[in-house]
Amino acid sequence: MEKDKKNRKKITGTVVSTKMNKTVVVLSNRFIKHPKYGKYIKRSKRYKAHDETDAHKVGEVITIEECRPISKDKHFRVL
Repeated sequence: MEKDKKNRKKITGTVVSTKMNKTVVVLSNRFIKHPKYGKYIKRSKRYKAHDETDAHKVGEVITIEECRPISKDKHFRVL
């Protein structure tokens, strides 16, 4: 069990939506290097995360952690 907890993915991002019950939508940005031209490109992805207490507001920077599937789209929870 301890080994499983070490390998969980952690992502830092900004809360962009709190309209769902016990759920926050987190926008995560990352920079990747273009394979041919070498320029860095910004890529973003939205994750739905479980927030049991609905404590987080739009604009906050939070960290989310991978967990078992909670619903069809939610596979992360707020740390």
